[in-house]
Amino acid sequence: MKKLILLSISAMFLLGSCVSKKEYAALEAKQKETQDLLNTATIKLNSCLSKAQGLEDRIADLKRTNDNLITSNEALTMLTSKGASNVEKTLESLKEKDLRISRLQDAVSKKDSVMLALVTSLKKEVGINDPDIQVNVEKGVVFISIADKVLFQSGSYSVTTRAQEILGKVATVVKSKPTFECMVEAHTDPVPYNKPPLIDNWDLSVKRATSVVRVLEDLGVAPKQLIAAGRGEYQPLVDNDTAENRAKNRRTRIIVLPKIDEFYEMIDKEMKNLEADGR
Repeated sequence: MKKLILLSISAMFLLGSCVSKKEYAALEAKQKETQDLLNTATIKLNSCLSKAQGLEDRIADLKRTNDNLITSNEALTMLTSKGASNVEKTLESLKEKDLRISRLQDAVSKKDSVMLALVTSLKKEVGINDPDIQVNVEKGVVFISIADKVLFQSGSYSVTTRAQEILGKVATVVKSKPTFECMVEAHTDPVPYNKPPLIDNWDLSVKRATSVVRVLEDLGVAPKQLIAAGRGEYQPLVDNDTAENRAKNRRTRIIVLPKIDEFYEMIDKEMKNLEADGR
């Protein structure tokens, strides 16, 4: 009897726990949908985790970059400070150089002013209307060019009477500038010359230069101011293709110029003044 009762109760439970196939299929479909959603969520979660790791790596890179920029900025600040100091020193150096150049220019200007005054004096004394006598300045040097026919007779190195008068005027101006030098430079044409004791145009040009130097000395110019130079036929003004051109090339130049050593002494003095001002 007891067994019968137990069997009845078990049958009742089994009948209560059974569901229909339709309900089972619905539950199974719901379970699959839930699993799909779970899988999708898992994939998205993994993707988010991957992106999060990437962001952390990026943040770490940015932090390193920021640290490097800070270090570079500090170095740049130091370099900029040094650069500013160097620029300031450079500017000071340029100012000193500008002042030095200005002083040198002043020295050259003083020399040019003296030379201009000298030219004016020479033109006034010698005269500027004589085509055989030219007075001009080239590169800060005064040149008095006198045609050969004014100073010498053909083939001679004896100074003419007219030349004595002209050289007297030149001597007056040169004597007023005792610190200047006076170089007499004689030129010939290329026509062969051989009249003993002279053997060629070199000899003739040198002898003519020394003849003019002696006249200037006799007129009171200090010998230490005088220089004699013979150039022969080797520095012509024009081609020696005509008699007229050869006559132009036969000439004597008297070059009046400040003594080079004194000119550099003047510049050196200005340089020392500049250094003294800088201390």
